[in-house]
Amino acid sequence: MAEFRLPKNSRIAKGKRFEAPRDASRTKTFRIYRWEPESGENPRVDSFTIDLDKCGPMVLDAVIKIKNEIDPTLTFRRSCREGICGSCAFNIDGKNTLACTTRIEDISGDVRIYPLPHMPVVKDLVADLTHFYAQLESIEPWIKTDSPAPSRERLQSPEDREKLDGLYECILCACCSTACPSYWWNPERYLGPAVLLQAYRWIVDSRDEALGERLDELEDPFKLYRCHTIMNCTNTCPKGLNPAKAIQETKKLLLERRS
Repeated sequence: MAEFRLPKNSRIAKGKRFEAPRDASRTKTFRIYRWEPESGENPRVDSFTIDLDKCGPMVLDAVIKIKNEIDPTLTFRRSCREGICGSCAFNIDGKNTLACTTRIEDISGDVRIYPLPHMPVVKDLVADLTHFYAQLESIEPWIKTDSPAPSRERLQSPEDREKLDGLYECILCACCSTACPSYWWNPERYLGPAVLLQAYRWIVDSRDEALGERLDELEDPFKLYRCHTIMNCTNTCPKGLNPAKAIQETKKLLLERRS
């Protein structure tokens, strides 16, 4: 069997350990990935044992507590803490998800927290999403029309509005795309499940008038067809959406157009 070893500067070193107060009776250890690019040192994993009786119930509560009370240099993104912004997307206990909606008590043993996988790391838990957002911009995620603008809003029937359910709820946290092996292998050319779900959301919007143009843009061996229905995207989505289905529906539309 072939064995591969990470480059020397990518090997994770032993990190620091921070113990809980002596009087803590209910504790939990959080093992958090740390990397400071300006230090020139290898990544490491620090261990923080905290008192759960003095912490909120979610993983994000613990991460905020660690930054506020133990190590202020810990760097991560977060925003509203209500599961609708996607900022606190991490790899938690081996699964991409949102820290603000993941309960500490649902994780057995130590809680392992890493940045989203297969993305460049800016620092600690902050992944560089520049390329991800450039791909989103490429599908032009807004209504495109040629007809004159109405005096009020563009109307839509309840039936047409229902077609957007399961699509508009996407918060662009990138959990699905960074869990997709096809995206790991071809990130420069394959758009990935999150962006393709967004593309389908505008394709099926009855108010949009650029269906042909949008399908033309996706008629590409890599942009769309690198999806092999592995289903990691659907399994990991913290909003319970199904990007794999949106991708297959887009493929069906392209097939129907050819016939």
